[in-house]
Amino acid sequence: MVSRVATTIKKTNVPETTAMKDFMALIKIGIVNSNLITVFTGMWLAFFMNDIPFLANLDTIAFTLLGSALIIAGSASLNNYIDRDIDPLMERTKARPTVTGKISYSKVLMIGLALVITGSALLFLTTFTAGIIGIIGIVSYVVIYTMWSKRRHVNNTIVGSISGAVPPLIGWAAVDSTLDVLAWMLFLIMFIWQPPHFYALAMKRSEEYRKAGIPMLPTVKGFAVTKRHMFAWTLFLLPLPFFMMDLGGAFVILATLLNIGWVALAISGFKTKDDLKWARYMFVYSLQYLTITFVSMVIVTVI
Repeated sequence: MVSRVATTIKKTNVPETTAMKDFMALIKIGIVNSNLITVFTGMWLAFFMNDIPFLANLDTIAFTLLGSALIIAGSASLNNYIDRDIDPLMERTKARPTVTGKISYSKVLMIGLALVITGSALLFLTTFTAGIIGIIGIVSYVVIYTMWSKRRHVNNTIVGSISGAVPPLIGWAAVDSTLDVLAWMLFLIMFIWQPPHFYALAMKRSEEYRKAGIPMLPTVKGFAVTKRHMFAWTLFLLPLPFFMMDLGGAFVILATLLNIGWVALAISGFKTKDDLKWARYMFVYSLQYLTITFVSMVIVTVI
């Protein structure tokens, strides 16, 4: 069934793309870029908190950013390779080059492996800890999430949140292997942020996930249960800024206001008459929340 669907998609409605666009889609460049913000923030804060000159360590900066970009891109490529049978069934993934046939499966596998190996090697040039954390991120995303939990367990989003929370730890560990409490707060922000973010997306795409046989929470348990889970996860964010007092009162206030805003939006979901419209608001807020939170961490250490 899946192979026939994939063949049909490849033969008809294949969008016109360039080789570069196909490669960018394969490595999920949007995810790479957004994760690099958190990698940079973790690295910047490690320099700042340890009073280490930033510009005097350009080699560490380059190895960390490039290595992180490569392991994230490689992991995304391997994810596309593994999900090549279900991607044709979903609207948001059916234009991927693994579905359209623009890049062969064997090349996708080789690209993915080459990227994660090269990226890991670069991270090991910074510190051993950064390299190990990078490998943990790869294994947790490619093996534990994509190959194991994604198609079997309704809590797959939580499992996948481990790998998504690793980037700031990599950035910090590349500078300071001891991993200060602040580094773990960055990890927790990323870990807790992901369930409400992806549940909002899953609500919008629930029928696609159902068609592909992926047991996402909204598909299996329904929207009402999903809303309660999203509310709980936003609550978990509330205490975190108070463990980050080293960044100053201005950041703590800003982060707390962002958290309260998200909790309030989550509460509004219990009264909404348009679940999908509310899910869209939650999704957009989550993107703004992450960007503002991590960029502000850098800004408050500069001004």
